[in-house]
Amino acid sequence: MESSVEQLALVKQKIGAAEREANRPAGSAVLVAVSKTFDAEHIRPVIEAGQRVFGENRVQEAQGKWPELKAEFPDIELHLIGPLQSNKAKEAVALFDVIETVDREKIAVELAKEIEKQGRAPKLFVQVNTGSEPQKAGIEPREAVAFVKRCRDVHGLAIEGLMCIPPAEENPGPHFALLEKLAREAGVEKLSMGMSGDYEIAVAFGATSVRVGSAIFGSR
Repeated sequence: MESSVEQLALVKQKIGAAEREANRPAGSAVLVAVSKTFDAEHIRPVIEAGQRVFGENRVQEAQGKWPELKAEFPDIELHLIGPLQSNKAKEAVALFDVIETVDREKIAVELAKEIEKQGRAPKLFVQVNTGSEPQKAGIEPREAVAFVKRCRDVHGLAIEGLMCIPPAEENPGPHFALLEKLAREAGVEKLSMGMSGDYEIAVAFGATSVRVGSAIFGSR
């Protein structure tokens, strides 16, 4: 079995090839290595191999391993890519550099409060439920542009991008195209889309970051 460091190199190679194929500049799609469920000892070799951007699903789990790793490697950028509960906003603002899952008014209110209180402003993305799946987090596509505007105008939040997780059994292309269209309409530049199974397609559709976990660390 290949090591996570070898897998990391392979994923980076594939992202590079997808960028060339789409006539995009090298490095325009950033790799977010999703380290959820893996402990610090599994993550460390990947950091030592040069990876600096990581994604976690749960605030509590991230609190158990990242403060120490971030102290040791201060240039790490940590993304929250799982649903954020409003009662965890304080911890999320303190620990994460990017929060990708802003998806409702209540979260926007809590984040605005904590950002002001802590004087620390993580970059923020709005999560869009492109497949309108009832079990999935994210704002409805038809409400996304207005929600971004409200986050900015009402709550004073600097929204940088949009994020989506297409339905597992559907072709991801139309979902990525929809997210790109909504981002243009909302006036945001970043697109977080694509995971282990479809990140090369996401690069073709303009992803500025792809969230890849199992293709690097192995299955959970």
